[in-house]
Amino acid sequence: MKSWILLVLCIACCTAFPARLQADINKYNEEFAKDYLKKFYKFKEDVHNSAFLDTIRQMQDVFGLVVNGRLDEETMELMKQPRCGVPDVGSFSIFGGNAAWKKKDLTYRIQNYIPQMTRDEVDQAIQKAFKVWSDVTSLTFTRIYDGVSDIEMLFASKDHKDFLPFDGPSGVLAHALAPGDNMGGDVHFDADEKWTSGSAGVNLFLVAAHELGHSLGLDHSKESNALMYPTYRYINPNTFQLPQDDISGIQSLYGPKETIVPTKASASTKANIPINCQEQISFNAATTLRGDILFFKNRYLLRKIAGKPEAEQYEINSFWPSLPTDIDAAYEYQKKDRVLLFKGTKYWVLRGYTIEEGFPKNIFDLGFPLSVTQIDAAVHNEETGRTYFFVNDRYWSYNEEKSQMDKDSPQRIGIGFPGVGNKVEAAFRSNGMLYLFSGNQQYEFSTTNKKVTRLLKYTSWLNC
Repeated sequence: MKSWILLVLCIACCTAFPARLQADINKYNEEFAKDYLKKFYKFKEDVHNSAFLDTIRQMQDVFGLVVNGRLDEETMELMKQPRCGVPDVGSFSIFGGNAAWKKKDLTYRIQNYIPQMTRDEVDQAIQKAFKVWSDVTSLTFTRIYDGVSDIEMLFASKDHKDFLPFDGPSGVLAHALAPGDNMGGDVHFDADEKWTSGSAGVNLFLVAAHELGHSLGLDHSKESNALMYPTYRYINPNTFQLPQDDISGIQSLYGPKETIVPTKASASTKANIPINCQEQISFNAATTLRGDILFFKNRYLLRKIAGKPEAEQYEINSFWPSLPTDIDAAYEYQKKDRVLLFKGTKYWVLRGYTIEEGFPKNIFDLGFPLSVTQIDAAVHNEETGRTYFFVNDRYWSYNEEKSQMDKDSPQRIGIGFPGVGNKVEAAFRSNGMLYLFSGNQQYEFSTTNKKVTRLLKYTSWLNC
């Protein structure tokens, strides 16, 4: 009899335990959901609980889920994903209306760094994030090191005096303020995250690019593949392309990237003789410029615009009547939004497509000896902060931060760039790789691994 009673009690306890456990889970999920909705959807509790159900439906609609007002598995799973700290409903900023910057040339400053990444890795991720937006608009972003910039970048933990404390690892990754004065446009990253330049933790480039969308005036998007979608997902930064939803959004605020119209120095806009797909073509110089790629050949310029399959061809003098033709070398220094063009012992500096005042200057001011009378090619490597100048079978390494040549310059090209050959005629950098043109070959070169990774068709960038 006692055994039978014990057996009945045991069965009762065992059947009751899962029910209590499920009740605890449901209670936890409800409390978690309420906190989530208060933070991102301006949810306020009421006695009838109807506001809670309505706000769940609102959140499900924003994320493209089945709108049923229930805390089902899919809804809870999405709420628990790492995400941006900017609310999905209501204005995050103290600035009213659809804020946008009233100017197109903006500055930024990185206030501090984190132990999870090197300073160079942080700098490159942030710079690449700004480039996402400058590639599709006429906005420019220049980094400054002193004073107050338009967009301040900060890593901080928990309470960091903006009334929006971070919550530690996972959860909220970062947040940004809408355009405006004082703190307007500033971006804050949770320093407690495992920040990385790869896929192992939280990729800084992807989060920074998203937050800068807010800094420029964009809200969250309902498109799940958009950069401005609220939750974090990893995409390979080297193959990242801004989705059309984001492009349409940012261009609705600032317009598309302006097409530079050549001056009246040329009777026709485009050159009459197409040279971009000649079999034996070789370039005098090449460089990037705010997302475009420029190739120089004799008196012509080929401009490859991001997103367009074919290159446009112009006469150099139709853009810059005061420049000589037959440009020898060129390179872009993105940190200062400058492109340097070289001809013989002179060089000019462009900001955008405008020649800065006070040029040309002498290349000897850069530290070259009098024996160097012409530069064959030049390219800046963001990872090392060095610009490489190729002269005959040697190259010079120039420290941009210190504005001086490295002491071990010059060195043989075969030592610093094994596998490339003994002469480089044109060069530029794209997606973390150097592209070096020598003879009738184009070499894709990794400075990280110090080796040629691919041998490409000379005209591969021109859709030939």
